[in-house]
Amino acid sequence: MNIDSQLGSDADRNDTRPILIVPYMWIGDFVRNHTVVRVLKERWPNRPVDLLTTSLCAPLVDYMPGVRAGIVWDMPRSRLAIARQFGLAELLRKRNYGTALVLPRTWKAAIAPALAGIPERIGFVGEFRFGLLNRWRWGEKKLSRFIDKNAALAQPDGAPLPAEWPVPQLRVPAEEIARWREANGLGAGPAVALAPGSVGVSKRWTSYPEAARLLVERGLEVWVVGGPAEKGLAQEIVAAGGPGVRDLTGTDLRNGVLAMAAAGVAISNDSGLMHIAAALGTPTMGIFGPTSPYLWAPLNGLAATLVQDKEALSCQPCQSTVCKVNDHRCMRNIAAAEVVGIAERVLGEAGARAKS
Repeated sequence: MNIDSQLGSDADRNDTRPILIVPYMWIGDFVRNHTVVRVLKERWPNRPVDLLTTSLCAPLVDYMPGVRAGIVWDMPRSRLAIARQFGLAELLRKRNYGTALVLPRTWKAAIAPALAGIPERIGFVGEFRFGLLNRWRWGEKKLSRFIDKNAALAQPDGAPLPAEWPVPQLRVPAEEIARWREANGLGAGPAVALAPGSVGVSKRWTSYPEAARLLVERGLEVWVVGGPAEKGLAQEIVAAGGPGVRDLTGTDLRNGVLAMAAAGVAISNDSGLMHIAAALGTPTMGIFGPTSPYLWAPLNGLAATLVQDKEALSCQPCQSTVCKVNDHRCMRNIAAAEVVGIAERVLGEAGARAKS
């Protein structure tokens, strides 16, 4: 059966063959993969969709509508790990997938689906993957945004991009949030969640400690959310804000999901937690310095997009993980008082909507 006709408007609604998505495994990118799930389910509502996932990202799958299961299989980033590839292929073979969408443009990402003999393996041309993929897509370089590149694979070849993609969604049951609050000794009132971490030092706003102090002075509860790498940052923020700040960093991403779902507003760098908060529907303030909001902000939209406007910086956005010029002014020019003022406004607007 021709994959292009299946992905078109005349899709066979009786087709029940499972689909595998091989996604990018960074947390923020993994969240944005849910748009691909939604595009597939709109066209093939009766085909189950599974996501290959790492142990780190696996908790996200539980909160993604339309995903049947996560296939947890950790691969080292720095080497081929051929034995692991054969093991994954054997697992995939037992699940009888009819189609695999391989989102990463790497040779390694396409090996297991090919070894598993999945009949239709779709991806953009890249890294000499001839033989590993058998349904090629072209025109990747014409697509500037990450989400356009990914979701376009779920459309017929050559189909025009829609004006808007369906947004990623994460849904957490209210009772699970209530249990999490109780387990952590947290009250029922609104709190501000701070996400100071990111992949790349240059994307980290440095004024979180001052912001926490100002938020606590205004009577707000503050949570610091992140992974083990953010423990040192969390300690600095707690020291600045005092007893009104809770360190909720930890090793389980599920804890971060629940914190963002429970928060009244999230303040985050361009990071995975920003995408999580936005997909949950939590009012989210995204702080951008070296990266472009057009390219990397969540499709869900942000309550506020914060980009410095105090001076023209020819290097911004540089997309670099380390600042090499201008002493990180793209971030230092964003004042803590400005961020706190916007957070208060966002909380007030959210409270007014809840009462209406």
